[in-house]
Amino acid sequence: MKRFILHITKKIKWPENMPLKLLDWYIIKKFLGTYVFAIVLILSIAVVFDFNEKQDRFMSHNAPWSAIIFDYYLNFIPYFANLFSPLFVFIAVIFFTSKLAENSEIIAMFSTGMSFKRMLRPYMISAAIIAVVTFCLGAYVIPKGSVTRINFEDKYYKPRKVNTAHNIQLEVDSGVIAYIDRFENYSNTGYRFSLDKFKGKQLVSHLTARSITYDTTGVHKWIIKDYMIREMEGMKENITTGARMDTTLFMEPSDFLIMKNQQEILSSPQLSEYIDRQRQRGFANIQEFEIEYHKRIATSFAAFILTLIGVSLSSRKTKGGMGLHLGIGLALSFSYILFQTIAATFAVNGNMPPVIAVWIPNILYSFIAFYLYQKAPK
Repeated sequence: MKRFILHITKKIKWPENMPLKLLDWYIIKKFLGTYVFAIVLILSIAVVFDFNEKQDRFMSHNAPWSAIIFDYYLNFIPYFANLFSPLFVFIAVIFFTSKLAENSEIIAMFSTGMSFKRMLRPYMISAAIIAVVTFCLGAYVIPKGSVTRINFEDKYYKPRKVNTAHNIQLEVDSGVIAYIDRFENYSNTGYRFSLDKFKGKQLVSHLTARSITYDTTGVHKWIIKDYMIREMEGMKENITTGARMDTTLFMEPSDFLIMKNQQEILSSPQLSEYIDRQRQRGFANIQEFEIEYHKRIATSFAAFILTLIGVSLSSRKTKGGMGLHLGIGLALSFSYILFQTIAATFAVNGNMPPVIAVWIPNILYSFIAFYLYQKAPK
């Protein structure tokens, strides 16, 4: 192989305007091929372990095999692959780059006058391909499949849907604040409802009602029962009561009945719209949605950082060989995922802005990448 590389880099006359040479394509194919192989290998193991863990509940709930295969695992595989994409990138880079170093192929490249920076070109092209695919899958494709997967889990494994919500307060229109003490999903009914209307900072109307029910036959249609309206006009106050009133309020049960991992079923444009709408309404519990939105971008960008770390770490031939490189690479990749989880926890608890929390691992590992790049063989 060493002679082959020397031959293709020395003997063949490349056109000056040719952006990628045969050696670049060789590295790109090796990178992407190893990346796909790592995904297939690890996902095969993950599916076996996941099925062994969940098969009792699947069988006890009489889940059909067609639903297990097509509704669950067909959507579980891309979700899991995208979730641990940084790990697969690291494994792919370190595995085949260490092999190149052990076979003295990298030495052969450098002996032709190729610099380490030039050798990084096909790696970064491969990382760009992975980053784009990862982002498109996470932002647009996987959320649609997650709807089917989560519905399957809710029916045959473990319910995720929220049946009740308490102490709901949100702005349904400019200067209009709604409050519901308790909302029950099975009847689409909220209890101890109030609606306050303000002009500037002055309260002009205060409605209280025993219950409010969402009318599923329309959009934003609500039925208010046993209500009383107090309207303030200067020093005067008018009181109106009634048994029932049909009205339109710009809110839906989905605005406050947030099930676990609901952010996974929204595409990035839907996430952005949802976050803006809930923020305008004064709804505070949106940290997990903001984390998911920024995480999809940060995880895609991480492909470049982790590729640079992997190449810088494994391009040097060492006594420990591939085993040492894989060990260090796995430790770094798992620590990256650990930092992501810890930073997300800080953001959920309100101690850190989500965008900063999500990007902290990338910032930290950028310094590691720069240090290893400086130490890499030139």
